[in-house]
Amino acid sequence: MDAFNLAKERYAEIGVDVEKVLKTLARTPVSLQCWQGDDVGGFERAGAELTGGIQATGNYPGKARTADELRADLDKALSLIPGKNRVNLHASYAELNGKKVDRDAYTIAQFENWVAWAKKRRIGLDFNPTYFSHPLSADGFTLSHRDAGVRKFWINHGIACRKIAQEMGRRLGKTVITNFWMPDGFKDTPVNRREYRERMEDSLDKIFAVKIDQKLNRDAVESKLFGVGVESCTIGSHEFYMGYTVKNKKILCLDAGHFHPTETLADKISAILQFVPEILLHVSRGVRWDSDHVVTLDDQTRALMEEIVRGNYLDRVHIGMDFFDASINRLACWVIGARNTQKALLLALLEPAAQLRKYEAAGDYTSRLALLEDAKVMPFGAVWDEFCKRNNVPTGHAWLAEVKAYESDVLAKRA
Repeated sequence: MDAFNLAKERYAEIGVDVEKVLKTLARTPVSLQCWQGDDVGGFERAGAELTGGIQATGNYPGKARTADELRADLDKALSLIPGKNRVNLHASYAELNGKKVDRDAYTIAQFENWVAWAKKRRIGLDFNPTYFSHPLSADGFTLSHRDAGVRKFWINHGIACRKIAQEMGRRLGKTVITNFWMPDGFKDTPVNRREYRERMEDSLDKIFAVKIDQKLNRDAVESKLFGVGVESCTIGSHEFYMGYTVKNKKILCLDAGHFHPTETLADKISAILQFVPEILLHVSRGVRWDSDHVVTLDDQTRALMEEIVRGNYLDRVHIGMDFFDASINRLACWVIGARNTQKALLLALLEPAAQLRKYEAAGDYTSRLALLEDAKVMPFGAVWDEFCKRNNVPTGHAWLAEVKAYESDVLAKRA
């Protein structure tokens, strides 16, 4: 008997239906962040400076220089990641084709190639307005800016992006999640946080007042503890957006690097979903701060997926990734990060949840702990390999040879 069938038998002994688990995993997409492939640069202006507290560190060769190169890199990455996944775009990845169009005037015309690319591959897109790396965000404020004209520009950008997302959803037949993150904040301690948060709320209200088909686009807002240059006060804090999403029934985005290192993000999920309809996860790995390291199969990532599965929240949680590492092969970052996110989800799905709940309900915490620990050494690897085989992607370490060949044949020629 091969390793997979032996694993199926072992899992069946503890009440886990592996075939059912694989079907669930197959229909749960991970949204790959386009900005990993070019260090968050985008294609609006050549040599655009990163602002908004964002830094991509490293200078590994082969960065995508054009949208076509980025799509080619994504094609290769997607071919090495099992399942039917998605791609997450920032508005700064617009293709202007030599025309002068600012962000407040973007339409679907600047994203036609992205939509055609996604449609050909039958994958969904997600979207993000870009509130950083622009002359009108250079002083660190956008939707909370004191200048009404600056706020109006960014309000119009948000409205434009929701309309673009709606059209993406219509053409692709897949709902788009549009996520709003603004870098507004202070390097030193402010004395009037209130006025900035009042302006931020008013600006968001104006953006979301424009009616959009919820079947085509859903809105999310994302908090942050702090960023470089805004260490003392972030206007869009967790508490601010928690209140906003409860009040307005929006999706709350939780980025795994946007909280204090001692906070447990997994513990927030059931608390938040008690009061908001859905959550968007940006799976990342903060090392001491929001440093956006490639996702590993670590305790934090596993805990996130365990909480989602244990609470039966899969239909209310959207899973995306948000990291950008320029110190190693960028394509490998996508593959490692996405596969580890999927592995963490698979491990959670393979837990003997029904039996664990029975133990807990009966107050038998001894048996609960014993079974949880025994589950850690079950033959999970054989099930993962089978999932890869069924999706026609390399098993084990074999994917790396394809990345190395792509690096030699394609990336190395981008000097």
